Amino acid sequence: MKKLIYVFKRILNLDYKSFFKTIDELHTLSGKSKLWLFFDIISCGFRYGAGYLDYKWFRFDELDDKTRSTYITRMKNNQIVKTLNDPNYYDLVDNKVKFLKLYKDYIHRDWLYLPECEYSDFEDFCGKHEEMMIKSVYGTGGHGVKKIYLKDFDSVKAMYDYIQEAKMPLVEECIKQHPDINKIYPYSVNTYRILTVKTDDKVDLIYSYIRVGNNGSSVDNHHSGGMSTPIDLNTGKILYPAIDIDGKLFDKHPMTGTEFVGYQLPCWKEAVEMVKEAAHVVRQLRYIGWDVAIAEDGPLLIEGNHLPGYDSMQLPSQNPSRQGFLPLYRKYIKNI
Repeated sequence: MKKLIYVFKRILNLDYKSFFKTIDELHTLSGKSKLWLFFDIISCGFRYGAGYLDYKWFRFDELDDKTRSTYITRMKNNQIVKTLNDPNYYDLVDNKVKFLKLYKDYIHRDWLYLPECEYSDFEDFCGKHEEMMIKSVYGTGGHGVKKIYLKDFDSVKAMYDYIQEAKMPLVEECIKQHPDINKIYPYSVNTYRILTVKTDDKVDLIYSYIRVGNNGSSVDNHHSGGMSTPIDLNTGKILYPAIDIDGKLFDKHPMTGTEFVGYQLPCWKEAVEMVKEAAHVVRQLRYIGWDVAIAEDGPLLIEGNHLPGYDSMQLPSQNPSRQGFLPLYRKYIKNI
């Protein structure tokens, strides 16, 4: 019954323009009739909780029913999160200021939250850091984040006023990135996203990928022009060509020429040890996607996500086996 209610709600709130555009795209890609695709997408919504974008991203038109049933879809991802994470504790990671305070042992950088400090504190901060990242307290997808430079303002006060007007009151020291990460792309902090699940005193790694900026952007998110590619959990090496939000694949980074496949990422073991330790801080949040930066002297936490993404790890180009990741979660959740 819950599945039916979920699917009917999704149908009522459907972006029909995008829905039919997706059918047109899939018709061109697959050669299948639009009518067949229409009914198959609806069927997958009821059977697997898959939205039309799930269907498109994972190319369900190419898969049989048995394989489709192995995929984490939007509905299944929501079930996983609700089962493993207590909603009363989401704000501890969603709120960037609370996160910085709670996970202070893993932050390893200076920061200020302007509503909780004096102007003189900001002056002192600028005396040590002439460039900084400013952020909204809440924000995802690379939104609400900007890099600014003191040299671009007439005075410290002008910079302070700009931050206030931009409504990005969280100010952080810029991270000096590890040279081996800079070789891939030096203009943004390129982060490892590492998904962990905690059971009692044990923490398991589920999946990881590196996000890399592009086009001179100072952030690495897909929505800001970045790309991503999976990391081998055992070795810390990049597994496949990177992919951007439009599905374009890159064997090499277009700005640096660094080849992705087989690239050995630095401080992998240290990053894994750090997130496994951090996973114990809030026992009510058992499933977290950690964003880890690699500074010159080692890993540090950027933020945590109570609702980790499920799409990147199941894209055909990043998952050649074409088997979904849902069976991995049955170790932690029965009857999903």
